[in-house]
Formats: sequence, C-alpha cells, structure tokens
Amino acid sequence: MKRQMRQTKLSALLLVLVTLALFSPTATHEFIAYDDPGYVTNNAVVQQGLTARGVEWALGSTSMSNWHPVTWLSHMLDVQLFGLAPAGHHLMSVALHATSALLLFLFLVWTTACPWRSLVVAGLFALHPLHVESVAWVAERKDVLSGLLWHLTLLLYAAYVLKRGVGRYLATLACYAVALMTKPMVVTLPVVMLLVDWWPLERTRAGGDDARPHRTPETWGPLLWEKVPFLLLSVASSAITIVAQDRGGSMVDLDSAPVALRLANAAMSYVRYIVGVFWPRDMAVLYPLPPSIPAWQFVGSLSIHLLAGTGVLWAARRKPYLATGWFWFLITALPVIGVIQVGAQSMADRYTYLPLTGLFIIVVWGGADLLAAMKWSPRAMAGLGTACLVAAAALSWNQLGYWRDSLTLFKHTLDVTTANYLIMNNFGAALNDSGRPDEAIQFLERAIAIRPSHAEAFYNLGRVHHLSRQDYPLAAAHYARAIELKPKYTDAHINLGGVYNSLGRFSEALAVLEAAKSMTEASRPELLFNAGVSYASLGRTGEALREVEALRAIDPSLAQRLQEFVTWRTSRTPP
Repeated sequence: MKRQMRQTKLSALLLVLVTLALFSPTATHEFIAYDDPGYVTNNAVVQQGLTARGVEWALGSTSMSNWHPVTWLSHMLDVQLFGLAPAGHHLMSVALHATSALLLFLFLVWTTACPWRSLVVAGLFALHPLHVESVAWVAERKDVLSGLLWHLTLLLYAAYVLKRGVGRYLATLACYAVALMTKPMVVTLPVVMLLVDWWPLERTRAGGDDARPHRTPETWGPLLWEKVPFLLLSVASSAITIVAQDRGGSMVDLDSAPVALRLANAAMSYVRYIVGVFWPRDMAVLYPLPPSIPAWQFVGSLSIHLLAGTGVLWAARRKPYLATGWFWFLITALPVIGVIQVGAQSMADRYTYLPLTGLFIIVVWGGADLLAAMKWSPRAMAGLGTACLVAAAALSWNQLGYWRDSLTLFKHTLDVTTANYLIMNNFGAALNDSGRPDEAIQFLERAIAIRPSHAEAFYNLGRVHHLSRQDYPLAAAHYARAIELKPKYTDAHINLGGVYNSLGRFSEALAVLEAAKSMTEASRPELLFNAGVSYASLGRTGEALREVEALRAIDPSLAQRLQEFVTWRTSRTPP
C-alpha cells in the first residue's frame, strides 16, 4: 500500500512537471490580437489590477458577451502581479492547466483505484494538441480556470460520496457556483455527476471494491434529488449567459445560420472532434461556419452517432466506463456545439477542453481491456501508453509555435482553412498594428470580397486610414459603413466620433459618441476622451471637465491629456 501511494505521488509530480515543461515556451509569447485586447491589453478596468472598483465592475459586467466575474478577477490579479508583461499571464494559465490535470488524475485514481490508466487519461488531458489553444491563449483563461474548478468540484463530490455530510455537500456546491462564474460551459456538470454516479463511483451497483468511495447500491431517485441545487445554479447561469451574449451581439440569427445548417454542423463537429483525438492536424484558431453542408455528410455523421450510441448502451453493464465516457463527451460539448449559434465558427479546439476527457476514458480503459484480452503484459501496455503521451506532447510542442504572436497564428490559420474572412480581417488588423498598412488593406479588402456584410473589416479599414494614413474622410466613410452594417458597433461609433473631431465636425461627433454611451459601459477611456474633446470644442467646458474626472479614475495619463486640451480650448492658448 505504501509503495502504491509512493508511486501515485511520483506519477502526480511527473504529470505536473512534464505539463509545465511542455508549455514553458509560452513565456516568450506575445498577447494575441484576438480577444486578448478585450480581456487585458485594451481593458482599462483590468489594467488597474485588483481594486475595489474592479471587483464591483467584474460582478456586474457582461463585457465580451459573458458574465464571468471570477475570470475577470483572475486577469486583474495577473496585472497586479505581472503588469502587462505577457509572460506572467501565459505562465499563470500554464500553472492552472497543470493543476487541473493533477486534480483530474487524483479524482480518477481515488474513484477507480487504477493509477496507471488514470495517469494516461490525465496525461492526454494535459498534453493533447487540441488543448493547446486553451492554454496558450490568454483570453481563454476561462477555459483553464473553469477546468480546474470542474475537476475540484468532482473531487469534492467524490469526498462527499465517501463520507456524507452537509459541510462536504455545501463545499461541493460552492465550488460549482464559483466554476459557473468562470465559464458558463460548465453548466453540464450536474449531469456529469450523475454519469460518475454510474461509473466510476458505481453508486447504483451492488458489490465493488472497498477502495471505491461507495458502499451500498442506491436508487436513481435520491441521486437526482441530490443534484437539484446544482441544476438550479446551471439554469440561472444559462439564463444570464443568453442575456449577456444577446446583449453583446454574439448570438447569430436564424437567417444567417438556419436550423438545418446548425444541426448538420453540430453532428459533423462531434465527428471531427473524435477524429481530432486520433489525428490532430490543420488546427486553427477559427474554423469558419460553411454556408451549407452536403446531405451525405450529415447522414453519415448521424449514422456514426447512432452506431456508437447503440454500442455503448449495449455494453454499458459489462463496460460501464463506455457509457460514462461517451455521454460525458456528448453532454459537455452540447452548450458549444452550435445548436445555439454564438459567433461565426463551426467548431473550436478550445471547446474540447472538458469534453475530450470522456473520449480519453473510453480509449484508455477500453484499450487496456482489449490489450489485456490479447494477453499483453502490463509493461507492454505501459510502453504503449507512454508512446501515446510522447506523441501527443510532440504535436503540442509543434502547435505551440504557431501561438507565439498574432501574425504567425493568423497566417497559419489562413494556410489551413479556406474563405476565412474573419481571420483575414484579424490578419489585416494585425498587419496594420505592425506598421504594414498596405498589406493590411489587401487582406481587409479580400475579407470584404468574401463577405461584403462583414462590419469588422470595414471598421479595420477605417483604422488603417484613420491611424496609419490620417485620411480622415475615407476613414469616416469606412466607420460609417461598419455602423450601417452593425448599428450597435460601439468601437466604430467611438472611432467615428474621434475622426469627426479631427475634421472639426464636433456636433456630429458628439451625437455619435452619445449613441455609443447608450450601448456600452461609460468607463471606456477612449469614449470619455473623445466626448471630452467634443464638449470642449463646442464650448461646453463643464461637461468636458466631467469627462476629465471620470477618465482620471481609470486612465490618469489620458485624463491629463484631456485636461490640457480643455484648458487650451478654453484659453485659446496652447499649453
């Protein structure tokens, strides 16, 4: 027993060290110009670090189309500790991911008494290339943080099952509540808890090993009632999420993505995720949603689902891990599978962060049972498991290289996808920010040629002419077109207001900026600055000074610039 405990501790240490070593190159990576600005680099509140005002904002904000206050606080903590140096932010995500893998390992070891199989599953979770996106992308802090809390909740739940008590139950419920405040995708955890009741906790089965945290069989009724408080939290989180995503303009309407396309894409995405477990290639930060999916692909995908589901249910009593693993995969992916379409992606590697554990369980437990039936020795099986982990780590190491900066990531994505107007737009914006406006225009115009209604490409063309070329009339035309296509495009309103100020059209600028205030948080520093310039230029000094004071609390240097401008406009004497 002592030897087994020592081996488990050594396995846990090895798992953490290998994970940290694999993802250590992220210390040299930059922030990515895709969601990282919204979460960190352009977020004035987050950039203040942990403050009372920041905590209040995090608890009430639905910025980035989500309500996830704990995620916001984690980003603020990073700024408090590391400033805006990306290395600290990246390594914090790596540490959270390694801890999450450790918790998964401990949960499986404790509940299955199979340390080697548990180590391979946790190792695949830690090292698989489909999980690189979640770890290497600072904006996906919500993935690694929610994953850690997901696994901690399962571990606490196993402790509660082993020794019932109100305190242990409430600790599990509290941990789950915090997990919901990191990423709403964890809403499926109560159903997964029912799955682990079946296996590995085996609460409904008689007999078993005393090493497992169960004693006598239970009926499903009490187990369901036990999950009701968790389910109520899930329902509340889902409702908040739908409101947040609708308010943020992330939900796609039925005209853009009809129900038939959504269902076909969902069926196809499940199959592509399964294939990706065994053959991860051409991984991209965004896979565009196709305009249509051939009927044969939809029928083929449904056939695969039907065959797999039938086989799992047929073997469920003899191989209970098959049912747990299969339905873990299906159910945890359900919130992001695209039936409720959010964004323009057909699927995403980051969406596999929690679901793939179900498939890893099937592969490892099923593979070990099959090899045992074929008379493989434990040492040979251990060698095969190690080889799989080494292969996964090698592929992840290669994939990590594409995440070192925005230009590298976006170029790779364009190389492995087709008609990807969204990433053409992002690549164009990154080229402009890198001082390459002529190349930026080429990619932005290509994006518009593919999708003429893509407001973001017009916005970024406006930025090229506004910031790089100082062609204010042309910039204004592009910003106005972006707003025409997307009436609640806050950034376009803010920048158009700034351009109108530069053109001396102060009344028009103020009208645009006041419209922006009605659709976003008034704490946006560039919004306050541009509004202050408009007020001062129109002789409304008191209102301009009000903007100065509001700006002073979130961006003192910008507030000082505005103060100097107001003083100059008032005195007509340059500062």
